[in-house]
Amino acid sequence: MSRATSALNRLAVPARRALLPIADGLGGVTSQARALPDFLICGAQRSGTTSLFKALCSHPAISGPTLRKGVHYFDTGYHRGLSWYRSHFPLRGGLRSRWGRPRTLVFESSPYYLFHPLAPERIARELPGVKVVVLLRDPVERAYSAHAHETARGFETESFARAIELEPERLAGVEERLIEDPGHYSHSHQHHGYVARGHYVDQLLRMEARVGRDRMHVVDYADLFDGTSRALEEIVRFLDLPTTPMAAPGRHNARKRSVMPDSLRAELTARFTESDARLADWWGRTPSWSM
Repeated sequence: MSRATSALNRLAVPARRALLPIADGLGGVTSQARALPDFLICGAQRSGTTSLFKALCSHPAISGPTLRKGVHYFDTGYHRGLSWYRSHFPLRGGLRSRWGRPRTLVFESSPYYLFHPLAPERIARELPGVKVVVLLRDPVERAYSAHAHETARGFETESFARAIELEPERLAGVEERLIEDPGHYSHSHQHHGYVARGHYVDQLLRMEARVGRDRMHVVDYADLFDGTSRALEEIVRFLDLPTTPMAAPGRHNARKRSVMPDSLRAELTARFTESDARLADWWGRTPSWSM
C-alpha cells in the first residue's frame, strides 16, 4: 500500500467520511491513471469481511481503495461506469512493490457482490482474470448478525422472528426483476435477505460459472478467527504473493445481540440442511458449523 493511501486509511471514520468528496473528486480527474482490482472480497455479509480487509491491508504488497473498504460498483453502482469505479483506487505509478513483482495488488471488499444476481457476470466482463475471495459463516449466526446490523443502521424495524416471516414476501420476484432490469434496485434484496443469503452454494455456483473455480478461494469464518494467521497465509498463497509475518485478524463491526431462542435456531438450522450438504459437496470439505 502506498504511504499516502495508508495514512488516509488510518484516519478515524468521521475524518475519512469528511474527506471522501475531495478524494472522489481527485480520483475522477485522474481515473485513467488508476489501477483496477486484482482480487475482490465478495462476501458473505457479516462473515468477517471487514476484519479480513483490514488484515490484508497490512500486507506490504496489497492495497485497498482510498478511504473505504468497498466501492459497491458491481452491485448498486454499475450505472456509474468503469471510470467512476477506477477513480477509487490508487494511482498505478504509486504501486511499486518491494517483493520482486511489477506492482502491488489492488483489491476491495463489497459483501453484496456474492448475493447480487448480476455481480458475477459484471465482474467477469470488467475484470477478466480477477481473483475472488469469499468468507462463509454459519448461516444461522450470519442471519442473526445481519438482522442486528441492519437494525442498528436503521434498515430494519421488525424483530428477527418477524423479519424471517416477512422475508419470502419481501423478496418475492425481486431477483427476477433485478436480472430483467439491470437498473432496478431493491432495498429488501440488499438489506432483508437473512435466510436467502445463507444458501451459499447457489451463489458460489453462479460465481463459478462466470469467473471459474480456480480463481475462487473460500474461507470458513471459524478458520479466520481461530487465533492464528493460517487462513490469511492461505489467501496470500492463493494470490501468488510472498508470505510475510501477519497477525491474526481482529474482530471488527461486532454488535451486541440478545440470545436467539432455541426453537428459532432449530427451525433455521433445519432450513439450511440441504444447502449446507450441497455446499460441502461443492467445497470438498464439511463447513465448521456442520461438524
